[in-house]
Amino acid sequence: MEELWTAGEISVRDLMRAVNARTTKQRAYTTFLTTVHRLAQKGLLSRRRRGKADLYSPAVTRDAYLEARTRAEVVALVDQFGEQALAHFARHIEELDPDRRRALRDLARGE
Repeated sequence: MEELWTAGEISVRDLMRAVNARTTKQRAYTTFLTTVHRLAQKGLLSRRRRGKADLYSPAVTRDAYLEARTRAEVVALVDQFGEQALAHFARHIEELDPDRRRALRDLARGE
């Protein structure tokens, strides 16, 4: 997703080249094609046809994605670990410096 947010709109082949250029483990075109297709099915990417190629672009902003992903992860933790997870979050928040706690409160309130 980071590469897509940076590029704005990109073909699967160009995405593969960009990602593979930054890693030692080269992934196949079909791996990227499958992943991009699944992200489009989930509504995270939009597809536009250009000639014979499809171009993909993010359908959600980085912030919206992080918000949804974080919410899902926290809900899963609380579902799995219940009060223990909430107690851990509370203890962790208490250990933060006051400015960071204030910033988190503002973020939680949507400010």
